[in-house]
Amino acid sequence: MNLKQKRLLIFGAGVVGSVYALRFAEAGMDVTMLARGKRLEGLKRDGLRYNDKGTIKKASIKVIDTLEDNDIYDFIFVPVRYDQAESALTAIKNNKSKNIITLTNTMGYDKWLEIVGDRLLPGFPGAGGDIKDGVLYAQFGSEKHQGTIFGEINGQISERVRELAQILEEAGLHYIIQEDIKAFHISHVATAIVIKHFYTDEGMMDVETARSESTLRKVAVELKENISLVEKSGIPVIPQETKAMGDMSEEDIISMYRKMLSNDFTIDVILGNHAVTAKTEIMLLDELFRKKVQN
Repeated sequence: MNLKQKRLLIFGAGVVGSVYALRFAEAGMDVTMLARGKRLEGLKRDGLRYNDKGTIKKASIKVIDTLEDNDIYDFIFVPVRYDQAESALTAIKNNKSKNIITLTNTMGYDKWLEIVGDRLLPGFPGAGGDIKDGVLYAQFGSEKHQGTIFGEINGQISERVRELAQILEEAGLHYIIQEDIKAFHISHVATAIVIKHFYTDEGMMDVETARSESTLRKVAVELKENISLVEKSGIPVIPQETKAMGDMSEEDIISMYRKMLSNDFTIDVILGNHAVTAKTEIMLLDELFRKKVQN
């Protein structure tokens, strides 16, 4: 299999989509980004600008604003927020490409399957960060339990799963093939929705308020409760690192978050522009999580 002949489309040019596009391009792969509005204009004019250890660099990447039905790709990656996923998949619905990889939070796949059928391969991104003044500030997870997570809904290790793994490996990206992808997604939502405690009516808390005992105590209490609810509902808590958080003391969780909030990059991810725009997603997932595990 010649990986560099595979056509890859990143459907969305936000933080996550931009990082994947950059890494695929750096590996010499045939990658195209779909972007709209000001982001499209910026990518066409300036290329993909990104921060590399304090130096602003740029990569030249093919960009489109419309996906034609017969513009066929080997893999279409859909790195959008959960609240945007249905509209993104609807836009792809009539395209003839056979493999559509969602890289986002979710509590299930029923609606997505109604739109794109068995072309769906659910996943979760191994990247995070922010875009400031058109410049990408982001990084991939580098630990063994981090990286791009994906898997067939039925748990099988299919040919396309193997092929996607090879593509990520060629790009130097960590990945995990998850045999129970739904349990992973529900477990991750249990931990992700606790950032709602950092929201204010105006946007996000300042760093000092976020680090405060009262704020982090709410985060710790809910994190433990959420993981316990997943277990009580009979869903495996995946991965082991997530399960272990449920066994941590509130004090240890508070210390963990304080440490996270002492790192400038993590502060940008948790409290920055990206976090503000994710509020709709988090609040919707919070509602769906409660319905799923409390009934």
